[in-house]
Amino acid sequence: MSAQVFHQAMGTLQSNRLLNNSGTHHELGNIRVQLIPKCFKLNIELSRNRNFRFGKKNFGIIQATASQTSVIESASSPSNHDTSDSKKKSNEAALILVRHGESLWNEKNLFTGCVDVPLTKKGVEEAIEAGKRISNIPVDMIYTSALIRAQMTAMLAMTQHRRRKVPIIMHNESEQARTWSQIFSEDTMKQSIPVVTAWQLNERMYGELQGLNKQETADRYGKEQVHVWRRSYDIPPPNGESLEMCAQRAVAYFKDQIEPQLQSGKNVMIAAHGNSLRSIIMYLDKLTSQEVISLELSTGIPMLYIFKEGKFIRRGSPAGPAEAGVYAYTRRLAQYRQKLDEMLH
Repeated sequence: MSAQVFHQAMGTLQSNRLLNNSGTHHELGNIRVQLIPKCFKLNIELSRNRNFRFGKKNFGIIQATASQTSVIESASSPSNHDTSDSKKKSNEAALILVRHGESLWNEKNLFTGCVDVPLTKKGVEEAIEAGKRISNIPVDMIYTSALIRAQMTAMLAMTQHRRRKVPIIMHNESEQARTWSQIFSEDTMKQSIPVVTAWQLNERMYGELQGLNKQETADRYGKEQVHVWRRSYDIPPPNGESLEMCAQRAVAYFKDQIEPQLQSGKNVMIAAHGNSLRSIIMYLDKLTSQEVISLELSTGIPMLYIFKEGKFIRRGSPAGPAEAGVYAYTRRLAQYRQKLDEMLH
């Protein structure tokens, strides 16, 4: 209920332009709005002691619904006093999943698998758009596959983030790589986000189909056979991986390496591939093998989960961008912030 009232207050403020450059109070039902130009803060006081603070440097607390499943500390603009990474205000953590943007072989309708192919121009744009969608959600760590299209997607997405932290790939493949990539500035480290690459998050290996045109392959082997290779759970293509085999490595890595980060309160983004992400979603949503084979993930569309009390709560639809939950909510916040900045300047 409080979230609905809050959304109504936002719309009233925007449509009626109640804000101006002088100190002002307005009553909106059980909400009292006060603008203090000196510190550029807007206090929206709700009943039942629910406070939301918005300002030029901090957007306070995002609460997507009135339920107890979706409170996340929002990202702040760059600040020398940003301590949110080390001091969590709640026991929740955000998990963002995003499939890489369109690759050059996606464009050519070729089986890609574990072949290391970069993004197209459209794929670059999709990655940037994904970054805009998650720009208000804090990110403390990033995991990607070992393939360039997933790494490009993660890096490009973070160029849009409000915290302006720099994603840095961690090179742990050898002692020399670790030594040579070491950072010696504590301040620089605080403004960086570690990026861990892992082959376990790679797309499933398509074996002898890799590099073949999908339509020509269907013409050669028959549509039904190719459909079995692509969409069955436990039948691999010739000398390749099935979805079940892909899930074994991807989910094991998620449990061993990523889930502990979420348990410690870290907000995590994973940029990976259709099948490795479907495998992880199967684990998160407790899908059956029949349910997961019908799951389709669009390129460049972020999905948000909240990790709370050992459970994963999905806040965005894998089918595409939803006009509900976090996407609509963060979009309204961004529009409101822009409107407020215009009025204050």
